Amino acid sequence: MHMFKIIGLLTVVVLYLSCDGENTGKIKTGAEQPEKYLPTLQDKKIGVVVNHTSMKGDIHLIDYLLQQKVDVQMIFAPEHGFRGDASAGEKIEDGVDSKTGIPVISLYGATKKPTPEHLSDLDLLIFDIQDVGCRFYTYISTLHLVMEACAENGKPLWVFDRPNPNGDYVAGPVLEPKYRSFVGMHPIPIVHGCTIGELAQMINGEQWFGSSKKCDLSVIPVANYTHKTKYSVPIPPSPNLSTDLAVKLYPSLCFFEATSVSVGRGTDFPFQVLGGPKPELGDFSFTPRSIPGAAVNPLNKGKVCYGVDLRKLEKVPSFTLKFFLDFYHQYENEKDFLTKENWFNQLAGTDKLIEQIRQGQSENDIVESWQPKLEQYKQIRKKYLLYPDFD
Repeated sequence: MHMFKIIGLLTVVVLYLSCDGENTGKIKTGAEQPEKYLPTLQDKKIGVVVNHTSMKGDIHLIDYLLQQKVDVQMIFAPEHGFRGDASAGEKIEDGVDSKTGIPVISLYGATKKPTPEHLSDLDLLIFDIQDVGCRFYTYISTLHLVMEACAENGKPLWVFDRPNPNGDYVAGPVLEPKYRSFVGMHPIPIVHGCTIGELAQMINGEQWFGSSKKCDLSVIPVANYTHKTKYSVPIPPSPNLSTDLAVKLYPSLCFFEATSVSVGRGTDFPFQVLGGPKPELGDFSFTPRSIPGAAVNPLNKGKVCYGVDLRKLEKVPSFTLKFFLDFYHQYENEKDFLTKENWFNQLAGTDKLIEQIRQGQSENDIVESWQPKLEQYKQIRKKYLLYPDFD
């Protein structure tokens, strides 16, 4: 067993015992606790999986590590790129970081998983990316594939943990195996209620790699965090989640990506509005446009969209089907609304949801049908929690 792993595990235990649901101390991310990782990194060749959110205070983790004479050999970049300025789904190319001269390997292009060649000269990898707690947010799929590559190639992985802005509840259908994809790799609900460090432990512990190999994993936990903590993400985790409201609404609105209704991509308020090119959909209107780095040819580009402005909500709901059902029922022909049924099923992680909607089931009845699998998931989740829970 590596010594740094023992230190990492002790860190987790000590932090857990020192936290409680009322902890009001200043939150410190894993990256902001260098005393817990710098001694291990000396004289080692390091690879880092990071993006624009990987900050230690007001300095990027890469720059900080270089200041501390850590030998960073390679940067791995997820969806949206190392600098976080690529649109959703846009292919990311390999390159070189212009500021540091370090090679940048894309994990959102032809290659989504580090290869043995990428890892051969590295002693250790670090993963430090801000997540938003949703199954279809692809940073956790990148995490899975990085862990798998580390397990296969005998490389230790350190996860620098960060708070989950949607970490105060669990909701949604649990993914079924046949709908496994890059927007859903694990049998978890849409809102999984884990930090990325907790989820890494779950992936490892539940052997979701499909083999007997485990990743040599260590987690630097967040200090002074619990699952009751309300957390405002200091940097937008991706171009279209630019506000706390967008982050909170994202789990509920992502289903609209499979429809003719825009979620505001191509506006200054993505994931904060809903609208389609039918005046009867609502009094609020907006016109999507191409925005470099955020929305290339967005849905309904150049068309006036009518709908609702969710910025006016008095109370922001947790994950809900209400918005989707409201718009679904305003279309006589389902195909005019639901334009990508298979994509919807991939996002939902099941084909049962759309059938329940077609049968006219209420939101309460649909949510009730999820409960048995959600309860099973909650029991699994409890085994991997690093912080006091929300209930």
